[in-house]
Amino acid sequence: MLLRIASLFLLAFWSLQCNAQAQSLPKNLILMIPDGFGPASLTMARDFQQATTGKMQLALDEFLVGNARTYASNSRVTDSAAGATAYSCGIKTYNGAIAVAPDGTPCATLFEAAKKRGLKTGVVVTTRITHATPAAFSSHVPRRANEDDIATQQIENSGMDLIFGGGGKYFIPKEAGGARADGRNLLLEAKRKGYALAGNLAEFHQLSKLPAIAVFAPDHMAYEVDRDPTKEPSLAEMTEKALQLLQKNNPKGFVLMVEGSRIDHAGHANDPAGHVHDILAYDAAVRKALEFARRDGQTLVVSVADHETGGMTLGRNGVYQWKPEALAKVKNSVDTLAALAKKPGADVVALLKEKTGITDLTEEEITTLKSEIAAAAPRFAFTLIHIVSKRSIIGWTTDGHSAVDVTVHAYGPGTYLFRGNHENAAVGQALAKAMRFDLKALTKTMFK
Repeated sequence: MLLRIASLFLLAFWSLQCNAQAQSLPKNLILMIPDGFGPASLTMARDFQQATTGKMQLALDEFLVGNARTYASNSRVTDSAAGATAYSCGIKTYNGAIAVAPDGTPCATLFEAAKKRGLKTGVVVTTRITHATPAAFSSHVPRRANEDDIATQQIENSGMDLIFGGGGKYFIPKEAGGARADGRNLLLEAKRKGYALAGNLAEFHQLSKLPAIAVFAPDHMAYEVDRDPTKEPSLAEMTEKALQLLQKNNPKGFVLMVEGSRIDHAGHANDPAGHVHDILAYDAAVRKALEFARRDGQTLVVSVADHETGGMTLGRNGVYQWKPEALAKVKNSVDTLAALAKKPGADVVALLKEKTGITDLTEEEITTLKSEIAAAAPRFAFTLIHIVSKRSIIGWTTDGHSAVDVTVHAYGPGTYLFRGNHENAAVGQALAKAMRFDLKALTKTMFK
């Protein structure tokens, strides 16, 4: 009898301890956003990985906890600006808005709340640093196209400690090869403010302290399937470096946003190879974040997309099959394939055989490809990539975004806040709650 009572007591104590751990809150937040990543993307990447490596499990599979509804304040189909603002500010807003409310007034962000508390902040992306998702955490503009203004705010006002990505052209003047019309060189201004700068892989690896900026391309960084590892780091390498720098001599903690940016671009292009390789690169970055969180014990990792892109289906036209092994033969993104096909004297049939493994082009496909190249048809890339998708039995319903719910993944202290199905703005509010930030109060203090 005494043994039974003791066992029940120990079980109750263990349950209370587990519940207390589940309800605890983090010191650090790693928010990971796979832009354009839908439920079919998860299946696609897992099946592709299994077909090519034999591995059955993605890092993302280990901590799936729910779903998010993605619509904007003015549309059932969101864009990245409104989607990212839902996470950065915890509010619904209109498509195109960067950290501003539907009435155009700025909303306080997770990064601004973090800086008020003395935490470090950083972004790691493969798009331009001024693109919609990173912009929504580090600036306030009514239209996402205002990238000059976004870059200015990121250097002058955001206080970000770490900035890794592409898009250097918006930080330097036109006369220096950039895109700024005001003549300012924001990178030099940042250097004068104490930022360490890196513009290539060697300089990136030498970064040893914050604040730091690493910009690897004038525009977006390369798709993972095209990436030259001697010129650009992977998303996982950038994530690992960011975590090393952010935790160094930092007792207060940090908020880091990591975006798998070009998953979305491949979806817009209906490019299955670009899509799956960028997803797997993102999953490798997720694994780095999870490894850090498991060692640290005080870090919340949340992965949630802003929306799905492409309306992708695995299986098409009544065929109950899809073929990741066919997709595995594709060596480049559609951007690269189309550029190679358009070169003078290029043989599109030989090119597709070499770069995609396709050897069964029909006469109709060959005629269409050659005529579109000759006419410089603007939809040539779509014609080309849909031939690739057809061989893998992959379908696409749009070259834009769709309205489907996206998966939410969470690990670490505060995970309980993300279980179930939530509005995207509620996910943003949960991120703030986990970090003990009051974004509504901060908005009133800062902007009203």
